[in-house]
Amino acid sequence: MTNKIFTSVRIGRLDLPHRLAMAPMTRSRASADGGVVSELTAEYYEQRAGAALIVTEGTQPRVRGQGYIQTPGIHTADQVAAWRKVTDRVHAAGGRIFLQLLHAGRIGHPYLYPDGELPEAPSAVASGESLFTNDQGLLPHPVPRELTADDIGEIVRDFAAGARNAIEAGFDGVELHGANGYLIHQFLADGANRRTDAYGGPAENRIRFAVESVRAVSEAIGADRTALRISPGNNANGVTESDAAEVYAALVAALAPYPLAYLHILEAAPELRGVTERVRRDWAGPLMLNAMHHGGGDPVEDAEHLLAAGTADIVSLGARWLANPDLLARARAGGPYNEADEATYYGGDHRGYTDYPALAPLAPTAG
Repeated sequence: MTNKIFTSVRIGRLDLPHRLAMAPMTRSRASADGGVVSELTAEYYEQRAGAALIVTEGTQPRVRGQGYIQTPGIHTADQVAAWRKVTDRVHAAGGRIFLQLLHAGRIGHPYLYPDGELPEAPSAVASGESLFTNDQGLLPHPVPRELTADDIGEIVRDFAAGARNAIEAGFDGVELHGANGYLIHQFLADGANRRTDAYGGPAENRIRFAVESVRAVSEAIGADRTALRISPGNNANGVTESDAAEVYAALVAALAPYPLAYLHILEAAPELRGVTERVRRDWAGPLMLNAMHHGGGDPVEDAEHLLAAGTADIVSLGARWLANPDLLARARAGGPYNEADEATYYGGDHRGYTDYPALAPLAPTAG
């Protein structure tokens, strides 16, 4: 082991003390009637302030951006004030935290919206997936409403407004969620994007919404406080891509004028490593990688190998941080690690959220 994990790295305006970031993870514990995070959420992130960088759960910049029950927003004064309590506690504990901005696109449902209208998407193509609800079970995603060009401009402006709100709430920056089959990814993917205008068709058109969103957020808060998450070739939420290598090469080239804090790749399968390596070669800035623990081994050891090989500058881990608030101390000690309880991932109370135990201190040796 070269211990590359424990070396510092700079992203944007931040010097990270090591290279194990906390990946964004939906936890569905915001208020059901306003998308407001709670004191429990502040405790949850404060406990994990030892991460090189925390990237929060996906947070919607507009009502129609919501894709799941009890996810937080960043478009009302109450939401901003509640997030401020989170960032204050993380910073007081010595941490650094980015807000992930997520518009779910067609991964939404009228159930989630006060007006009961359809979710919005690049094209009127349903995901084939369903929304989980507490009172009505699984509700199939409907065929979404196709966005007009004016609608697209409004969403881009909402991303910028959400970014400004995030800075007002004390975040160190924002990460646009362009992965996992959500709205930005839907525009990138030819299986979801059937448009024939300037936002559809060839790769240079399908990347347009992603680039416009990055530009708007960069202009709002600074490129050095802006990041983008992508997942080339990932079929999550019913998205399919027939030309991922071409699309992401074009996207990376188009992002070159924006010196982002980092680019974040979620590598959904081992066979996509070639696309990851192509992005790594083409992207001049810091690269964060979440390889989703392909090898079946220890994720921390996998992270060390990725860093030592130069495949990434930072590695983000999800379940390991979820179950081990003191992951850095455990990594330095070589474990042991708590295992995550999948039954408590989404919704609920403190159980499986803030009650994972810390590593027991070593007993003093007899003198």
